[in-house]
Amino acid sequence: MTPPDIKNSTREERELFVVEAFRCISDCDNCGACQFLKGRAAEELYADYIEGRRDFREITIEIRNGNY
Repeated sequence: MTPPDIKNSTREERELFVVEAFRCISDCDNCGACQFLKGRAAEELYADYIEGRRDFREITIEIRNGNY
């Protein structure tokens, strides 16, 4: 799934993407989203993307590197 481009999407489209991308599937051994998000809500971590201030990939890299 590719995140919507900030310039060509609405806030609602970006928020829906984040919610769907990190939706709990109740199978932690196969998913890992909770570990990636470090116990925080996806909407909180990706708030700058949802608001159109920062790129989704940029935030993802920061989370992976432990800088967020």
